[in-house]
Amino acid sequence: MAAPEEPELSQAQTEKLLQFQDLTGLESMDQCRRTLEQHNWNIEAAVQDRLNEQEGVPSVFNPPPSRPLQVNTADHRVYSYIVSRPQPRGLLGWSYYLIMLPFRLTYYTLLDIFRFALRFVRPDPRGRVTDPVGDVVSFIHSFEEKYGQSHPVFYQGTYSQALNDAKRELRYLLVYLHGEDHQDTDQFCRSTLCTEEVVTFLNTRMLFWACSTSRPEGYRVSQALRENTYPFLAMIMLKDRKMTVVGRLEGLIQPEDLINQLNFIMEANQTHLMSERMEREERNQTQVLRQQQDEAYQASLLADQEKDRKKREEEEQVRQEEEKVQQSVLAEERRQRTLEEEKERKSECLPPEPLADDPESVKIVFKLPNDTRVERRFLFGQSLTVIYDFLFSLKESPEKFQIITNFPRRVLPCLPTEEQPNPPTLKEAGLSRSEVLFVQDLTED
Repeated sequence: MAAPEEPELSQAQTEKLLQFQDLTGLESMDQCRRTLEQHNWNIEAAVQDRLNEQEGVPSVFNPPPSRPLQVNTADHRVYSYIVSRPQPRGLLGWSYYLIMLPFRLTYYTLLDIFRFALRFVRPDPRGRVTDPVGDVVSFIHSFEEKYGQSHPVFYQGTYSQALNDAKRELRYLLVYLHGEDHQDTDQFCRSTLCTEEVVTFLNTRMLFWACSTSRPEGYRVSQALRENTYPFLAMIMLKDRKMTVVGRLEGLIQPEDLINQLNFIMEANQTHLMSERMEREERNQTQVLRQQQDEAYQASLLADQEKDRKKREEEEQVRQEEEKVQQSVLAEERRQRTLEEEKERKSECLPPEPLADDPESVKIVFKLPNDTRVERRFLFGQSLTVIYDFLFSLKESPEKFQIITNFPRRVLPCLPTEEQPNPPTLKEAGLSRSEVLFVQDLTED
C-alpha cells in the first residue's frame, strides 16, 4: 500500500520550519518537520531539545539520526539535494545561538505580523503577471550587467513556453529562481553558475530557464515550485506524459557538486526519458502509418471516384448519342410525313390530264432515276411548274430533282427564281408534242 500523503503546511508552520532549519542547521526538511510535530510546533522547545541532543544530553523524543544530503522528498518521486548552512561549533557558538534565539524569534514574529498586515494594505504587485516575457528579458539584462556575459544560455521566453519546448524536444529543463536579497545568491552566481564547467555542462545537456522572484513571472513560478531557500534549482522533465519536477537543489552548492547532482538526477530518470522517447517514436510511427493508410485510402477513393466519373460520363455520352439518334429518327419521321403530306397536296392540286386528241396536248415520257418510266399528257399553255409538281407527287420520285431534256441537253426552269419569278410554259420552253425528259436526283448532292 502507498504511504499516506502528509497534510499541507500552513504559512505559519512553513515559516517555523524554515526558522528551525536555519537555527539548528539540519539539512533534512523531513527531520525538521518531524521534530517540530513532536513538540507541537513549539519552536523554542524543539530548538532546545536539538541543542541538548548535540551536547550529548539524551532527548525524550529520541529523533532518528540525520539523513545524508542526497534524499528523497516525502512522496519518493522528487530527488532533493539540500545544502545546509554551516552549523555553529563548540560551546561558544551554541551560547551565541541561545542568546540570539529570543531576538530571532521576536524578529521573525514581528516580520510575519508586518507582512500579514501589509497584504491588506497593499497587495503584492508580483501577484499579477502582465508581461512574462518582459520579466524574463529584464532579469537576463540585469544579470548580465552584474555578472557579465559568461553564463549559461538563458531561455528567453515564459516558463510555460520553456516547459512546452522541453516537452516537445524531450529535453531536461533546469529552472533557477534568483533570490536577489538572499545572502548566498551573489556567491552562487559568481562562483558556481557562471563558471566555465557549469556553463558548458548546462548548455550541452538541457534547457535553462531563470527569473528573479522579485518579478511577477518569477514570483508565479516560485509559488508553483514552493522553494524553501535560495539558491534554488528545479529539474523538470516529461514523465508519465506530463512535465514533472524530478529534482530540487536548494542552498549554496559548489560547481563540482552541482554537476554531480544534476548527472545523478539525469541518470536516475534516464529510463523514463528513454521510455518517453520510445513511446513518442511509436506514436510518430503509428501516426505516419495512419497517415500513409489515410493517403492510400484517399488515393483509392479518388481512383474510385474517377472511375465513377468516367463511367457516368460514358453513360451520359451514350445517353446523349441515343437521344440524338432518337431525335434524328423522329426528325426523319416528321420530315417523311411532311414530305408525304406535301406530295399528296401537290397531287390533289394538279390539273386534270388532257385527252389524247386535244391539239394542245403534249405527251411526255419521264425516265426516273430508278429506270422507271412514267407517261402523262400536259397542255402547251401550262407552266413547267405543273410538270415539276406532277413528278414531285410520285412516290418513285426523289425528294430533290431537276428535269433535263434529251437533245439538246438542258435543264428546264421549272421552279421560280429571283430572275424569273414565273416559270415559262411548255410551249415557251420549246417542247414538242412528244417528249422524253430525264429526272436527275439531286438529294445526294
